[in-house]
Amino acid sequence: MSNRAIRRAAERAALKAAAKQEKTMAAAAGASTSPEPSSPNVDFAEEESRPLSNAQMAANKANAQKSHGPVTLKGRAKSSLNAIKTGLTGQTVLLPADDAIAYQAHLDRHFARYSPATDEEHTLVQMIADSEWRILRIPGLEASIYAIGRLKLADLHQDETDRTAREALIRGEVFLAYRRDLTNLALQERRLRNQHKSDLAKLEALQNDRKEYEKKNTKGAIQESMLKAFRIMDHYHQQNKKFVPEPHGFVFSVAEIAHCHQAFLHAQTNNQSEPCFADLLVAFRKAQTESQAA
Repeated sequence: MSNRAIRRAAERAALKAAAKQEKTMAAAAGASTSPEPSSPNVDFAEEESRPLSNAQMAANKANAQKSHGPVTLKGRAKSSLNAIKTGLTGQTVLLPADDAIAYQAHLDRHFARYSPATDEEHTLVQMIADSEWRILRIPGLEASIYAIGRLKLADLHQDETDRTAREALIRGEVFLAYRRDLTNLALQERRLRNQHKSDLAKLEALQNDRKEYEKKNTKGAIQESMLKAFRIMDHYHQQNKKFVPEPHGFVFSVAEIAHCHQAFLHAQTNNQSEPCFADLLVAFRKAQTESQAA
């Protein structure tokens, strides 16, 4: 007996037991009159609003315990894949027939290409890779539909002697027979490509904002460090001592500090804004490299 039949039988038994209990209670109370027959014009809203008896509530609870779905690991795993048809929707990306090694290599290429630095960037790269994996699955699915249709409809249009014309006719028959499936594939591809484009735009915006923030912070750190180097260098010069940057934790050479210091003094003398030492260092190092190469 199916679960549904068991539930219905339990409900009927519970209703009979409740009715029997009510009759017994009425008889015990000395009820001498029988209830009036119910009118054919039943008020269903009133009927539905009546509270459930204890027996009915117990029966409902018992039925609910029986509707627990699969209990074994194998059954639950199978149930979790009930919605999978093409693998183009849902949470499952890797189908049982997919190559897990190829999928991992696909992911590795994306993470190497986009180099996510935050959790949000990591999630977007994963979504982008999964969208592409599903998009790449579509041509194979489309080819499979045409292959199945070609086998099933291969006997059509046998009166057509021109082989090319007959193949074209059969392809048309396959399309007409499987138009819904092919249209669904096209819709899923469009959805996936739109999602892929949107995720790429979000990732690009996030990474641009992060890099700009890091760039500003880096320039600010260089600016502060260079001003500190000026003060220490001046202190050494006042004591007629040689200034060595490395022991103080500076990554700048003496020549680089002197170059930036000269620009700093020039700006102060001419009431100009403080120069960007990071840009000065880039230009100075480039000039030094070109000079050495010459």
